[in-house]
Amino acid sequence: MEPVNKTAVSEFFLKGFSGYPALERLLFPLCSAMYLVTLLGNAAIVAVSVLDARLHTPMYFFLGNLSILDICYTSTFVPLMLAHLLSTQKTISFIGCAIQMCLSLATGSTECLLLAIMAYDRYLAICRPLRYTVLMSHRLCLLLAGAAWVFCLIKSVTETVIAMKLPFCGHHVVSHFTCEILAVLKLACSDTSVSEAFLLAGAILLLPVPLALICLPYTLILATILRVPSATGRRKAFSTCSAHLAVVLLFYSTIIFMYMKPKSKEAHISDEVFTVFYAVVTPMLNPVIYSLRNKEVKEAAKKVCSSRKACT
Repeated sequence: MEPVNKTAVSEFFLKGFSGYPALERLLFPLCSAMYLVTLLGNAAIVAVSVLDARLHTPMYFFLGNLSILDICYTSTFVPLMLAHLLSTQKTISFIGCAIQMCLSLATGSTECLLLAIMAYDRYLAICRPLRYTVLMSHRLCLLLAGAAWVFCLIKSVTETVIAMKLPFCGHHVVSHFTCEILAVLKLACSDTSVSEAFLLAGAILLLPVPLALICLPYTLILATILRVPSATGRRKAFSTCSAHLAVVLLFYSTIIFMYMKPKSKEAHISDEVFTVFYAVVTPMLNPVIYSLRNKEVKEAAKKVCSSRKACT
């Protein structure tokens, strides 16, 4: 057995699209515009949810959490990615890489749980309307959201610490545009089975389990809606959860496409481009979907805007 050369790695080089300068020049304005829309759209959802008293309900409390998550998730990697698209120095410090890895894992994982919690909220609102305010109390909302944030942060810190304590033997070129944990693990020169086991357990816990917890409430919701006698009543009941269902489909369809498609031995630049758009477009579309599919959000936004104009 050869001795392991434990040369310390002080920084990583994020390869990204460094071999495609024309593509970098194209991606910079596109990603900049999408990031700006993500920030403005999600910030607007949070502001409207806080400023309009009519939206102080469990549904909009969780929607505000989702918007904060989308802002945090994109902000963990997009600003640095944009800087790297314009620079030849595409490095990130060891500590910076660990922080970026941990925060992106935490926010992405929390969104999986939050979407399941929002499905449960819609189930209670449609299938248990008379007891909804009692069952989904403000205290329970805080408990569910807080538990999701804390659990995923602890999970992500654990995964990051295990991964970053591995010896990298001087290898520092990450074949990704962020410190994605699987890309970093490929640089390790020792056994990664423990880290991979933690990632597998986390993936099972935060992908198929929440998806099952989303499908079950929506099956019950569909059965309840079909029993509503009038077409107007069915349409009204479905409209209260259609936006959330659209976000769930967008979120999980892109994840399934990315991680369930056949893996090729060599990384293709098209996969990297799709990953960028998946990571940036999904958070950008969430507030658009909720704004277009929800009259309450549009009315609240108009009210907030008109009150601001009146103040000036």
